Amino acid sequence: MLTEQDVLLTRREVERRTGLSRSTLYRKMREGTFPVPLKVSERAVRWRERDIRAYVESRPRSYGETTA
Repeated sequence: MLTEQDVLLTRREVERRTGLSRSTLYRKMREGTFPVPLKVSERAVRWRERDIRAYVESRPRSYGETTA
């Protein structure tokens, strides 16, 4: 159920926030390792921002330094 505070993200916004490609998003959804979007119309889906934020925060962090 959506509340007034739910922000819905497009696929492109999800790609930008996660760094994942479209094909990777859909593969991970099939595997059950990525949030499934809501169908908002016949041809459109959106992800809850809170679900994407939780996914990103659950990913391991890289602590190594990189050299330029």
